[in-house]
Amino acid sequence: MRHGDKINNLGRTTAHRKALLSNMAISLIQHKRITTTQAKAKALRVYVEPLITKSKSDTTHNRRLAFSKLQDKEIINELFNVVGVKVADRPGGYTRIIKLAPRIGDAAEMAMIELVDFNTIYSKDAKSTEAKKTTRRSRRGGKTTTSTETATVATTEDATTATPVEEPKAEETEAPKAENADEEGKAE
Repeated sequence: MRHGDKINNLGRTTAHRKALLSNMAISLIQHKRITTTQAKAKALRVYVEPLITKSKSDTTHNRRLAFSKLQDKEIINELFNVVGVKVADRPGGYTRIIKLAPRIGDAAEMAMIELVDFNTIYSKDAKSTEAKKTTRRSRRGGKTTTSTETATVATTEDATTATPVEEPKAEETEAPKAENADEEGKAE
C-alpha cells in the first residue's frame, strides 16, 4: 500500500528517476518549454521549482546546490543569469503545465511544461505592444475599412501596377554553359 507516499516513482529506480528529472530540468531551462507525459511533467515541477527559487539569490552556496542536482555548468549560468533575474519578483509558480492530446502510439496523456515568464503568448507585455484593430461593422453585415486598411490596399495596388522585372535572355544564360562544356572536354 502507498499510504502517505507522496513521491511518484514513475516506474523507475531511484537513480534512474533522478537522472531523468535532472535531464528534463536541463532541457526545460535550456528550451523554456518541453513536451512530455503528464506524470513526468508533474514530477518535474516539484523538482525544478525549488531550483528556480534558489536561482533568485545568486550566491556560491545556491549555485553549488543547483549544480549538485543538474551537473551542467552552462545550464547553471543560464539558470542564475537569465531565469533567476527574470523571475526575481515572482513569489512562486514558475512553471505552467498545459494538457495536450494523447500520444498516438500508446494513448499516454501528454502535457507541455513551460516557464511562465518566458512565454510570449500569455504575457502582458506582448498584449500591450500588439496593435489593436479598429474595424467597425455595420448592422447589415457589411464591413467598413479603417485608415490603416485603406493604406495597405493603396500600397498593394501600387505594387501591382509597377513594371515587372525583365528576365535575362536565353542566349546570355547559355554562354557560360558552353564555356564549362569546353573546360570539361579539355579535362578528359
